[in-house]
Amino acid sequence: MRSRTALAGLLIAFLLGAGFVASQRHAPKAAAPERVVIAATTEYVGACAIVAAQRQGYFSAEHLAAVIQPHSTGKAALQSMLQGRADMATAADIPLMFAALSGSPVRVVATLFRSQKDHGIVGRRDRGIDGPASLKGKRIGYTAGTSGHFALDVFLNWQRQGIGDVTLANYPPEQLDDALIRGEVDAVVSWEPFLSESRGRLGENAVSFSSEEMYESIFNLAGMQQYVLSRPETMRRMLRALVQGSRYCRENPEAMQPLLAATEKMSRQAVLANWPSYRFEVSLDQGLLLALEDRARWAIRNRLGTGAQMPNFLDYVYLDALASVQPSAVTIIH
Repeated sequence: MRSRTALAGLLIAFLLGAGFVASQRHAPKAAAPERVVIAATTEYVGACAIVAAQRQGYFSAEHLAAVIQPHSTGKAALQSMLQGRADMATAADIPLMFAALSGSPVRVVATLFRSQKDHGIVGRRDRGIDGPASLKGKRIGYTAGTSGHFALDVFLNWQRQGIGDVTLANYPPEQLDDALIRGEVDAVVSWEPFLSESRGRLGENAVSFSSEEMYESIFNLAGMQQYVLSRPETMRRMLRALVQGSRYCRENPEAMQPLLAATEKMSRQAVLANWPSYRFEVSLDQGLLLALEDRARWAIRNRLGTGAQMPNFLDYVYLDALASVQPSAVTIIH
């Protein structure tokens, strides 16, 4: 009797085990994290939230496999997305404005960063540059179609000058410094960290002017309309990760400084001194639309874009994701 009971027990155990193995074989596998390629301006401190979200695992926690595609300008990052080589892109207001003027169906998902202290001009003392007024008649290196281009025009207007009062030389931002050192240009207009590198290499021969109070850089995350509208949950998960990344950037400048390509060429002291002026906040506010309209008027007036009509920039922002994740961060009137 005991042997029969033992045999029955073994048979039950075998059947249960076989059933368990079979159920494991047919159990659905967990979905792989969603891959998202972000063309990011990694040479700019405004990309901090994206770098932090990847380094701290915030993207992973939202089941996103974020691939950061590095670029030196928002113009180049946006172009990569427009050409289908990236899903999302970071860019300041100027490249996004040009995209809208040309009719490209882009959507801004959020503003990630604002600053008034990261653009400026560095000139050579030995070329007679000793103050803002002395730029008249000089050869100035710039990067066409970027925020530096707009900042230069605004700066000259404040000096009652115009683009016609200087000679422009177009360079990629990473080549401006060498052009200045070689003497191909008398001054350059750019942003950090390129400005710090130019000042450092010129030493006492450097003269520097800040665009503070003249131009505020508004740095954003955008995607193609079809991609953004077809993936509302992806946008929400991405923004949740970036909200945490922005918070980490605000609260941990000493931890982020060595991780950002934008700060490698700047002294630790200079980075930490400037950090309080950086606004790492995920938002969509009315100021973005006003800025885009202002930049568009500038482009149309100077015949810089392919379009001559003012776009309705409300059509170029996507409010739903951020309104769901952080309602108080959306103040655009719609």
